[in-house]
Amino acid sequence: MATSARRDACPAIKNLLLLDSEGRRVAVKYYTDEWPTNAAKLAFERSIFAKTLKTNARTEAEIVMFENNVVLYKFIQDLHLFVTGGDNENELALASVLQGFSEAVTLLLRGNVDQREALENLDMMFLCLDEIVDAGMILETDGSLIAGKVATHSIDDGAPLSEQYLVRPL
Repeated sequence: MATSARRDACPAIKNLLLLDSEGRRVAVKYYTDEWPTNAAKLAFERSIFAKTLKTNARTEAEIVMFENNVVLYKFIQDLHLFVTGGDNENELALASVLQGFSEAVTLLLRGNVDQREALENLDMMFLCLDEIVDAGMILETDGSLIAGKVATHSIDDGAPLSEQYLVRPL
C-alpha cells in the first residue's frame, strides 16, 4: 500500500513526443495504455500537432489542456517537443521534463537542432527519451546530465579501445 501511495505522489508522464514540422514522428515513447493501438497514437499526435501548430512556442514552453491531459510543448527550429501528463499532474514537474528534454536534444545535436540531424542521430534521441523517463516515472531533468549519459552510451563497443572516445556535450 505504501509503495502505491508513493507512486501516486510522483508525477507520471504519459508520453514524450519529438515530431517534425509537419507533425510526423521523429522519436516518440508512450508510457500508458491510454492509446492502445498505433492508429490511436498517430491520431493523438496529429490532433495535438494541429492544435498547437498556430502557437509560437519557440521562446518559451507553452501549456494546453487536451483530451483530459496536460500537454507542455516547445518548438526548436523544425522540431516540436511534447510532454503529456494527466489532467491533475504538476505542470512544473512536466515543465522541468520538457526543459531537460529540449536542453539534452540541443546538446546532443550540437546546437544544430533540425529534423535531418535528429534522424541521423535517432539512436541518441531514443536514448535521451530513455534517460528522462522510465515506465512513466521521471528519472532525470537536467539536460547536461541526460546528454552526458547518452553520450557515454553512444560509444561504439565494436571499435578498438584506442579508437573509442567520449562525446562531450557542448
